[in-house]
Amino acid sequence: MAKQSIAHLFRLDRESNTSLQAQLRARIVETINSGVLPAGLKLPSSRKLAGQLGIARNTVSLAYQELIASGHLHSRERSGVYVADGRRAAIIPAVAGPKPRREQSAVMRKAPDRVIPGEGLRYQADWRELPFPFIEGLYDRTLFPIAEWREASRMALAVNEVESWSTDTGEADDELLVEQFRQKILTRRGIAAAADEILVTVGEQQALHLIFELLCGADSTVGLEDPGEPDIRSLVHERGAGVRYFPVGDTGVDISSGLDGIDLFYVSPSRQRPTGVTMPDSQRAALLAEARAHDALIVEDDFECELGFLADAPPSLKSGDSDGRVVYVASLSKVLSPGLRLGFLVGPADFIRAARRLRNLTTRKPSPITQRTAGIFLSLGHYDAMLRKHFGIYERRLIALRDALNHYRPLSIAIPPVTGGTSYWVRGPENLDAEKLRVAAQNSGVLIEPATPYFADGQGRSNMFRLGVTSLDEGQIRPGIEALSREMLKLVNAPEGDGAEQSPADDTRAALPAAELEPLFSGQRLNYQTVYGEPCIIELFADGSMQGRAGYAQEERDEGRWWIEGGHWCRQWDEWAYGETGRFRVARAGNRIFWLDDDGRTIDEAVIAPSPT
Repeated sequence: MAKQSIAHLFRLDRESNTSLQAQLRARIVETINSGVLPAGLKLPSSRKLAGQLGIARNTVSLAYQELIASGHLHSRERSGVYVADGRRAAIIPAVAGPKPRREQSAVMRKAPDRVIPGEGLRYQADWRELPFPFIEGLYDRTLFPIAEWREASRMALAVNEVESWSTDTGEADDELLVEQFRQKILTRRGIAAAADEILVTVGEQQALHLIFELLCGADSTVGLEDPGEPDIRSLVHERGAGVRYFPVGDTGVDISSGLDGIDLFYVSPSRQRPTGVTMPDSQRAALLAEARAHDALIVEDDFECELGFLADAPPSLKSGDSDGRVVYVASLSKVLSPGLRLGFLVGPADFIRAARRLRNLTTRKPSPITQRTAGIFLSLGHYDAMLRKHFGIYERRLIALRDALNHYRPLSIAIPPVTGGTSYWVRGPENLDAEKLRVAAQNSGVLIEPATPYFADGQGRSNMFRLGVTSLDEGQIRPGIEALSREMLKLVNAPEGDGAEQSPADDTRAALPAAELEPLFSGQRLNYQTVYGEPCIIELFADGSMQGRAGYAQEERDEGRWWIEGGHWCRQWDEWAYGETGRFRVARAGNRIFWLDDDGRTIDEAVIAPSPT
């Protein structure tokens, strides 16, 4: 080995985000631990190895210095660098013995049935390579505050800080982080909680697991939203509890059937998972009253609690809880990073003590250094600054998604009204198969999330899907929806036997002749509804100008012009519809008009009313 080059053992990836020096150190350690480089072996000089690897000599020198300091290598004066003596190779010898029997013990056979796996979306590992990943929750790593987190990390590694968190072997969470949760997050949600009423968790999912482990048993009946999170259903089923499902509409979960017999009720009122709709104050008050009347406990999942930018965010359900009936769960993942795995739950002090003991039996508390770093990060105002930045980014992305859906209007789709968040729940025509659309769209570089796994029966609502904006830039949204729209039209209008297993859409109409178009539109007012459910009024004047007012308060306004050309009704807004020219065939049925594509398919429709002018 000493006489041969060993450079081939140290494979370096110049495309990696890891520095060449760090890669070289890792490769040398690997070859030492595997026994390939035995103790006492002399390594090439830094100059020679650098030449063989095609890297700077200083890179090799620094790598050698670090490995000498850590004891993996040692230097002999005027001789060179050697693999240190006394190291044990991490080679596990093969041991002959009987092969495992096919039969498992009775206890082992029970294990797979104890946990019901979640049925959420499974997306491909290389999703970042696709141009249009409309998958909610996948993180845009360009948004992570690297400089600010590094500053907080350096401060957490100061000598006095290390002495504080590195010697802490107890169950208590970091005092600074808990205090920052109280000051920076809970107060904004209208929650006043003492330090002993807060537990830091390894993400939101651990918080939910602790809650259901402590409060839900085989004799419990749990109320769940439908559609809702598959993982929540799995947690409940794993405990053997009974379940009642409550339907979700455009104003959140419907509890009109009452909570009689419900022990535990899970709800996501601020941003319902997965539809994104917000429960109004009146329904929140009714839910609290119903829980009080039937002695039910509420688990509030404050999903995306910090991202209410299209309207003032309502206070949390917990803020109106006067008798400790609501256990509150939230996390930093949506704003900061899912990779940090920091969540928290709020509840009565005796419940938090029990949850802390249970946490200690499993994962123990989240990493003390991560907690301290996050506490410093919040205390320096970095979280607030990042939240303001995300407000702007996600607001622009969500509006861009809304406008693109409204512009391309792929088939007869609708989206519920939302006040913020990072996704839209899309309802397509009845003959749309969202799973087939997912496959077809992926071939065009578009990732979407079918809604079926979110429903309790796992089958219904096959015409629904979700589009998220957490993982793609604003500039990707319009071309992505354009590509998705093409795939939807092809799928729904494909003839039977063409692989799509769909019936052609019976939505073709005969277009009016060109001579009838100008008198039809001139001096008229058109009333129609956007895909996001808001009214829009368009006034068409005889001189070819037009004015538009959209929204319940007519807060969105634009101007443009319209004309007739080649048998098409044409229009161009100053700002709406990207300021581009739209050309449509037109059909009429009574006082209703239909804008058509050249194949006679309906793209949009409106009601004609007399112009007030």
